[in-house]
Amino acid sequence: MSFSPVLRPASRLARYRALAPKASVHVSPIQLGAMSIGDKWEQFGMGSMNKESSFKLLDAYYDAGGNFIDTANNYQDQSSEQFIGEWVEKRGNRDQLVIATKYTLNPMIRHDNVRQKVAFGGNSLKSLHNSVNNSLKNLRTDYLDILYVHYWDHETSIEEVMDGLHALVLQGKVLYLGISDTPAWIVSQANQYARDHGKSQFVIYQGAWSVLDRSFEREIIPMARAQGMALAPYRVLATGRLRSNEEEEQRRKTGEHGRTAFGLKWERSSTEKLMVAALEEVAKDVGAEHHTSVAIAYVMQKAPYVFPILGGRKVEHLEANLEALSIKLKPEHFKKLESAVPFDLGFPYATFGNYDERSLAIARLSAYIEYHPRAQPMGPEED
Repeated sequence: MSFSPVLRPASRLARYRALAPKASVHVSPIQLGAMSIGDKWEQFGMGSMNKESSFKLLDAYYDAGGNFIDTANNYQDQSSEQFIGEWVEKRGNRDQLVIATKYTLNPMIRHDNVRQKVAFGGNSLKSLHNSVNNSLKNLRTDYLDILYVHYWDHETSIEEVMDGLHALVLQGKVLYLGISDTPAWIVSQANQYARDHGKSQFVIYQGAWSVLDRSFEREIIPMARAQGMALAPYRVLATGRLRSNEEEEQRRKTGEHGRTAFGLKWERSSTEKLMVAALEEVAKDVGAEHHTSVAIAYVMQKAPYVFPILGGRKVEHLEANLEALSIKLKPEHFKKLESAVPFDLGFPYATFGNYDERSLAIARLSAYIEYHPRAQPMGPEED
């Protein structure tokens, strides 16, 4: 018997990376976001997919080497988890995948047969118990690779949340813990409590981040780097609002406007158009076919351990997104994009620096200081 090293896969989705400094499970560099997988939210302007189209997208992601799927207990009124669970069972590939889901948002809101819905929402132990058992049933599995706190309810104590989550890890129902849409100071306190009491810590943070909305960079990224956590940004393509002029005109003609939930207007603002123009310039400079892939490359090359969550309802969207894995951005590209729509870090960061941009002017008042470089993001390998 001979052993040969695995050749470099043609699909960059099959070039796996350790999730985080404190979580060595190997995952694809781009996650498949499953908010649109399922058939219950079309009427709310959120987009949805029937079972056939959902399976087609899941197959395309898996066949390209993808192994990292993100869903939640409430997506598409649970049909997201249910479709994924059925697909996994039919393909027989459960242990090949890293499946992340979430608890906190109430999955029973539109279930008329559930009269007392209060027990299914929030961060409480009761909500956690109900949600995890329901997710395991929906996903047709006996464990979750990653379980997120979907958001912080500002009522449940850190102790109740972390003790409850750690119990699930001890039971083998959950492997890794994540947290989403929560202030950085709460995440830091929660992880400190876990360290002090020998419990499982959060190893991944999920939140909204794009080249258009960079508020994520103010406190979330420095917190995650200090805590040894991965980053799972969503809205990387600004919920489809980084479309070209041509695509917007085409949508105007066909009536396929995209997401309009929560009063969102489908047409782009002047600010969004400015960013698209900058993305198109950079795409031309790096030889990219899709300017949206530049927006994905931006977040992946801005910080280490970044695994963007990208959805879409069409296989061609997935294929276009994968182009981001072969783009190498230069400092001048970051400068062009960030000057198109300026972002103010605010106090105290703009004055005294932050994790990546420390204030040399103040530090060198007493001596000439050179800083060690921080850990850098992983760029594309040369083929």
